[in-house]
Amino acid sequence: MKLTYDPRYNVAYIRFREKCSEVDTVRISDELNIDVAPDGSICGIELLNANEQLARGDLGRLLVVNESTGDRTEVRLNAA
Repeated sequence: MKLTYDPRYNVAYIRFREKCSEVDTVRISDELNIDVAPDGSICGIELLNANEQLARGDLGRLLVVNESTGDRTEVRLNAA
């Protein structure tokens, strides 16, 4: 899994699969799109207006938790 952010367009993308071709993009809301592969699996999630979505109520931090091991990693986000 990979999280990328493009500050020029304020878009974040969470990629679950490295190679997906011919995806269908499902618009969930004005700020959320999901890319779905032909087999129905989710390839990635696009967050528009990402600064606002990722920084809501969490003081600009992204907490990544491995539920199996309990390992936690905190990443600071730069809110605009």
